[in-house]
Amino acid sequence: MQGQFVDLYASADYLGPGAIEIDRYQTEIFDIVRRRGTFGQRIKQVPATGHPSRFFEETAINSPTATQAFVDPRNIAPTVGSPTRVELAVPLKALVSQINYNLFDLEVTAQQSQFAYLQAKDLADSVDGLLRTHDVALWNGTDTSLSTPTTLQYFGVIGQIVAGGNVTTVTTSELIVDTIKSTIAQMVSNSSYAVRPTAIYSNPVLLDLIDREMKTDYNVVLNTVEITGGFRVKALSTQAGDLPLIPDWTIPYTGTPGTGTAVLPAYIVTEDLIEYHWLSDPNPRVFKLGLPNALTQQMVVVKFGAPVVKGANFAHYQVNIQR
Repeated sequence: MQGQFVDLYASADYLGPGAIEIDRYQTEIFDIVRRRGTFGQRIKQVPATGHPSRFFEETAINSPTATQAFVDPRNIAPTVGSPTRVELAVPLKALVSQINYNLFDLEVTAQQSQFAYLQAKDLADSVDGLLRTHDVALWNGTDTSLSTPTTLQYFGVIGQIVAGGNVTTVTTSELIVDTIKSTIAQMVSNSSYAVRPTAIYSNPVLLDLIDREMKTDYNVVLNTVEITGGFRVKALSTQAGDLPLIPDWTIPYTGTPGTGTAVLPAYIVTEDLIEYHWLSDPNPRVFKLGLPNALTQQMVVVKFGAPVVKGANFAHYQVNIQR
């Protein structure tokens, strides 16, 4: 096998008497690219029981007409009943990301000593990119069923809540806050389930409209609460307590607010009942595949798991606001 030389062309910005100007850069790369969302860091992370990950849900203590009844104290004849339980399952999904390091490029970068941290940064960005895709799909995954998967993506939390049937609409003539508060009161008053919502998620654009409405119609400035690591958000007083209004850029809306045709959804959720079932490790894992013939290092990032919304038909709600 005969080796070959590769031509390398050097360039200068300016050549003059006593001066040769060449390209130089700051050693730090400006980077405020958005990475993770908040939602994926607040829901429960639990190990999967297998593939699919299975669990039981109790839908009632037992039949009210069969076992709970007043009877004649001198003729006690109860009817035997049994608890009502259903088996449910969530199929696991796979996310993958790969980055290749060319040996030549690595050695050139090392000899220049200009971006010494670049290899580590690019690997970290690859992991963050996978987690960003994961966070977006937690809400917006395109699968439509837990029992018979239709796509390779998650069955998103939005889809599971909508499939549960708890959806209401706020028209342009109705107040946003009043409808949200009355919806939460309805949820808490459920006689069959002990529902206790913990947060309201929406796009920051809708939360800004809520903040303005509170000032304009109620002359109230919302209090703030800390939700994680010094991150504070506004809170709305409801029958379930003060619920944080958590801005999440991954939640989409349609139209232009103010035109009357925009629809901005808010999600009232019970976070304890939303779980991410993971396989092997809740965090992404990085595998180094070695050097193939091209002398390229291959780093593959893998994550296995899937979200499931327990109690989708009673513990969570989608509120569509028209504006």
